[in-house]
Amino acid sequence: MQLTWKDIPTVPTANDMLDIVLNRTQRKTPTVIRAGFKITRIRAFYMRKVKFTAEGFAEKLTDMLSGFPNINDVHPFHRDLMDTLYEKNHYKVSLAAVSKAKMLIEQVARDYVRLLKFGQSLYQCKQLKRAALGRMATITKKLKDPLVYLEQVRQHLGRLPSIDPNTRTLLICGYPNVGKSSFLKCITKADVEVQPYAFTTKSLYVGHFDYKYLRFQAIDTPGILDRPTEEMNNIEMQSIYAIAHLRSCVLYFMDLSEQCGFSIEAQVKLFHLIKPLFANKSVMVVMNKSDIIKVEDLDPHSQELIKSLHDVPGVDVMHTSCYEEENVMQVRNQACEKLLTARIEQKLKGSGRINNVLNKIHVARPQQRDDVERPAHIPEDVKNLEKYDPEDPNRRLLSRDVELNNGGAGVFNINLKDFYMLENDDWKADTMPEMLDGKNVYDFLDADIAAKLQALEDEEERLEAEGFYDSESDAEGEEIDEIKDKAEWIRSKHKVMIQEARVRKSIKNKALMPREHIKKSFSQMEDHMESLGHDTSALQQRVKGVKNNLSGVDILRKNQGLAKKKIQKKRAPLDQSDRFNDGVADGAVRSLADRLAKLQRRERNRMARQGEGDRHTTAAMPKHLFSGKRSFGADRR
Repeated sequence: MQLTWKDIPTVPTANDMLDIVLNRTQRKTPTVIRAGFKITRIRAFYMRKVKFTAEGFAEKLTDMLSGFPNINDVHPFHRDLMDTLYEKNHYKVSLAAVSKAKMLIEQVARDYVRLLKFGQSLYQCKQLKRAALGRMATITKKLKDPLVYLEQVRQHLGRLPSIDPNTRTLLICGYPNVGKSSFLKCITKADVEVQPYAFTTKSLYVGHFDYKYLRFQAIDTPGILDRPTEEMNNIEMQSIYAIAHLRSCVLYFMDLSEQCGFSIEAQVKLFHLIKPLFANKSVMVVMNKSDIIKVEDLDPHSQELIKSLHDVPGVDVMHTSCYEEENVMQVRNQACEKLLTARIEQKLKGSGRINNVLNKIHVARPQQRDDVERPAHIPEDVKNLEKYDPEDPNRRLLSRDVELNNGGAGVFNINLKDFYMLENDDWKADTMPEMLDGKNVYDFLDADIAAKLQALEDEEERLEAEGFYDSESDAEGEEIDEIKDKAEWIRSKHKVMIQEARVRKSIKNKALMPREHIKKSFSQMEDHMESLGHDTSALQQRVKGVKNNLSGVDILRKNQGLAKKKIQKKRAPLDQSDRFNDGVADGAVRSLADRLAKLQRRERNRMARQGEGDRHTTAAMPKHLFSGKRSFGADRR
């Protein structure tokens, strides 16, 4: 729940909003347009200006509407408080005017954008843009009074105290100048103005304090006079709404010395007048300024009036002195206790918590399959068990009693193995591991484990005697060895492929020598062919025969040829055309073509264009000279 509204954006005046939005449009959108441009470009230019301006107004107005609270969605206390301070209908009308202006501006933008789509000239599009922005400015200027009012409301909303209507609250009320602000200053650190004259407090003040590790808020309300609600002013109505809507403990302060300017009879009469507002609340009557006069020193008539307050059911009467700080903390503590007790009783009366717990409980009932009754099974030992009576000296001992007799919690440790059902009670103290070889031992416990193990061993002996585990024949063993060798070769080949892929990936962006220029030796080719499963014996014999038949002159000529051989560049494809000489018969025609090309480039060079496709036009109106704010005149581009 939102308690404060300090983050509402500032509400500018109508003229300021016009300056902000129009200047932003001028700065954020292009400003150069010419009649020589295509009509589609001219339309888009002015449509962009209209849309951008409408979006600027809509953004400002939307932030304004979302920042202010909806008076129908806030807590009743805040709603009535805002109605008292700002007049609810005026507040709603102002926000409605802003919302209506936003809708009208968006409608104007849509209408004129639709008209601009069919603009026939630069002048027509410019006039449509001027008309659109003029209508938007007219709509904004009509918001002059609502914007001024909303800015004042925003400033006042930011200064309102942060009051939580649902937390633990002490509400201090009474006639003016009876010591309410002094009491708040004594129990909290609130900076409240305290003066010896009436109506010093003109608005609600909040202070916070801790009691029993709980945070409480104390609210000081303006003074109330004994008159009908219709005649009360805005200052008094703040107190009335706080008393009516806040769940709190009400402290009604009275001045027995009558230095506040009001008699005890008038103060008692005011208490009975606003008593209907105390329904379902804890109420305390605090007799302040007891250092000046005591109740015993009053006249009999005043004592009878104060006694009538004691007779009101649920009302406690206490005495205090804020000047000497006598009995102040006792009053605060008593009020906190009454408030906490009332809140607990209210929670116990409500059925919301019980229903919430019941909704989380689900009792599963299986579908009945026959007419047989199957009641819950209760063991006989449990049925025959005597009821535990703590007063019986011969009662059975519980684990809690054994714990108390042996030193209590932290000293005595209960033995969880007392109720183990074993053949021998001495086995209860044996240490048994819970985890063995990473497995839970208790998952493998079996009473017949020895018999099952003996049966398993007998079965193994029988299978071995029958030859179930005999080895296979020698021929089958050779086939298995061959299969294992092939599997090993496949695994090694797979590893080599993975390694080569990693190498290729690592040198992906590095320069590589063309494959046709990479030289490989005969031994590398031989190894590769063998890896593919080919017989290379014929190749070996052929190479040996060639080496033996070569003479010394042949070897010398071969080495000289290798030294002269160079890596040649790739030739251009035969089907590629010669763009420079195609269509030219001889050199004279070639020279004429060059002169014509230079004549065509002369005009483009004069206009500083790069080529035939360059349509760039320099700005005839420099932006730094013709954009921004003007000292005089107007910008109507």
